Amino acid sequence: MVAVSAPADARLAATRPVLLYTLTFGVGLAINHAHPQRLLPDAIAFGIGAVLLVAGGLLATWANRSVERSRLTRDARCPSDVVVVTGPFAFSRNPMHLARTLLYVGTALERNALWPLVTLIPLAAAMHFHVVRVEERLLEQHFGAAYRRYCARVRRWI
Repeated sequence: MVAVSAPADARLAATRPVLLYTLTFGVGLAINHAHPQRLLPDAIAFGIGAVLLVAGGLLATWANRSVERSRLTRDARCPSDVVVVTGPFAFSRNPMHLARTLLYVGTALERNALWPLVTLIPLAAAMHFHVVRVEERLLEQHFGAAYRRYCARVRRWI
């Protein structure tokens, strides 16, 4: 396993995405409740949604286990121990954000609800510019060339 230390600011930034995803999905559901809009026949939407939920759950589990194996502290109040670059982090620099997105889309499809998918668009932009880019900048400042080499060999998403 390869691991490097990370700045506390980068770990603290990681606590915001869960709230962003939850609030955005809630807004999408509220709009959908007021103005219901189906996407597909129910059985098809449910099936695709179920597949995405399973994929997102498996990816989240894999990423979390990789973090646990690295002995990274999960307490945002404590300084970071490591940035994990193994497991799904060897293929995606953001597997936890990717897993959340799969879970979000899967849930929206299982409910056959259009509006949560519409609200995903500004969420994706906010995540890219205000979370992921900030995290990357902090990590690059802290790790320098080592982090740039990691970014050169591992894609941001997939």
